[in-house]
Amino acid sequence: MDEKFMREAIRLAEKAKKKGEVPIGAVVVYRGKIIGRGFNLRTRLQMATAHAEMRAIDAACRKLRSWRLPEAEIYVTLEPCPMCMGAILNARIDRVFFGAYEQKGRSLTAELAEANLLNHRTEVVGGVLQTECAAVLTSFFTEMREREKKKKGK
Repeated sequence: MDEKFMREAIRLAEKAKKKGEVPIGAVVVYRGKIIGRGFNLRTRLQMATAHAEMRAIDAACRKLRSWRLPEAEIYVTLEPCPMCMGAILNARIDRVFFGAYEQKGRSLTAELAEANLLNHRTEVVGGVLQTECAAVLTSFFTEMREREKKKKGK
């Protein structure tokens, strides 16, 4: 596992943050090279599926001209939600590396990875650069709450 790929995902999360989106970034790596990048654009695009992982997987599939991504890895700053984990399994991605653990909802990441859905299992490694990944999310929500307080105070 190479932390440089998670650092690229963090850079993408910061890009989402600058756009006012929940700061989540993801990269798909194939044979040591990034082939797909994505960051959260759900609010801007008003699309429920515009998660960082989905966008990175879409880019990787276009790059390889295949919906199957065996030998690929995905690095994401936050533990994948069930929708994204389903896409990871559907694309046959071999390994998932995520930074921060989902604190609000139950992600089912481990359960889905082991369920042998779609005749595929994926290895999951959590807590990669966890402090840095969590800090991006924490700062976003702290700043958002401060903005909301100021609006109500006017």
